[in-house]
Amino acid sequence: MGLSRVFVRGIGAVSPAGWGVPALRAVLDAGAPLATQPLSRPGRQKPLEVRLVPPPPSRPSFLGHARLRRTSAITQFAVAAAIEAWGHNAAPAQKDGPALGIVVCVLTGNVTYSRRFYEEVLRDPPTASPLIFPETVFNAPASHLAACLGTAAFNYTLVGDEGAFLQGLALAAHWLADDSLDACLVVGAEETDWIAADALKLFQHASVPAAGAGALLLGKNSGPGAIAELAAVTGSFSFTQNQSRADAARKMRAQLPPCAADELLCASAHDSRPADRAEVAAWRDWQGARLAPKALLGEGLAAASAWQCVAACDNIGRNKFAAANVSVVGLNQQAIGARFTKPVCSASP
Repeated sequence: MGLSRVFVRGIGAVSPAGWGVPALRAVLDAGAPLATQPLSRPGRQKPLEVRLVPPPPSRPSFLGHARLRRTSAITQFAVAAAIEAWGHNAAPAQKDGPALGIVVCVLTGNVTYSRRFYEEVLRDPPTASPLIFPETVFNAPASHLAACLGTAAFNYTLVGDEGAFLQGLALAAHWLADDSLDACLVVGAEETDWIAADALKLFQHASVPAAGAGALLLGKNSGPGAIAELAAVTGSFSFTQNQSRADAARKMRAQLPPCAADELLCASAHDSRPADRAEVAAWRDWQGARLAPKALLGEGLAAASAWQCVAACDNIGRNKFAAANVSVVGLNQQAIGARFTKPVCSASP
C-alpha cells in the first residue's frame, strides 16, 4: 500500500553478530556465515546447531530497571534494539512530550520461560514459580519496553510469521498518518530455546535457528538525521488452499518496483531449499545487488525480517543504495514486502 510521508528516524539490532547495528553491519558487509553453537535437547544425544546471541560487552544499563529483573532474553533483546533505535532520545519519554507508540512482533515469543514454567508444572505443580508466569505471555516484551521508555501510548503485540514485522510497519504508518502518534517503535524479536529450535527443524530441516531483535523508529518528520523513508508496504498475501506460496510471492513481487542499478534487494530467501524456491522464483528478474541476512545470521523468524529492514535502511543511510526492496515469504502465513528510499525533506517543518 502507498503511505503518507513516514521516515525512519533510528535503527537498532541485537543478533548473533553482537549487540548493536555496527556488529550486524560488519557481518553483513563481510558476507561470511557465522559459526554455529550446540544447543542440548533433552532426550537426544546429538545437540541442535544454532546461532546464539553473544553476551553483551558490558552489562546494559537498562537491566537496572525494576521491570527487567526477571525478564526473559527476548525482552532484553527487544529493549536493547529499541533503545538503540530511540538513539539520543534514550531517556524515558516525557508525559508532555511526543506520543511514542510501540509495536512488538513475534512468532515463538517468550518460549524459554514458557518451557521452564510448564516443566515445573509437570514436575511438581505446587512448586511451579508464579514469579515467572507473567514472562510467558506474548505481550510481556512490549509491556516492559513501554515501562522502560515511560510511554502510555498505543502498545500492540503482533503474533505471526516473519511477515508480521512488515505488518507492524504498516500499522505504525497508519497511526502516524492519523496523527494518533508522533513516533512509533516497531520491534521484531525472538529468543532461542531447544523446544522452538527443534520445532523449526520439523518444517525447515536445513535452517539454523537464531535469536535477537531489530527495531525501527518511525516518525512523520524527515528533518536532519532521517535515515530512510518507508515508501510502501505491499499487501499481505496469505498461503491458502487457493493461493500457493509461489502465487503469494509473485503477487507481493508485482507490487514492488523493478530492478534498478542503484537499488538493493533484502530477501528472506538465501538458497534453493524447498522453502525458499517460491521467493527465489518471484525475484528471478532482479539483476541488482542482493542481501540475505538469514544466510549469515540464521533463521531468526520475526527478528530476521527486522534485520532485513534494519540492513536496508542502514545501507540507504550510508549512501550505498538509493532505495531497497525488502521481501519476506514467511514460514507458514504470508508473503509481504516493503520499500525504503532515501529521505527527501518534506516542505513542512
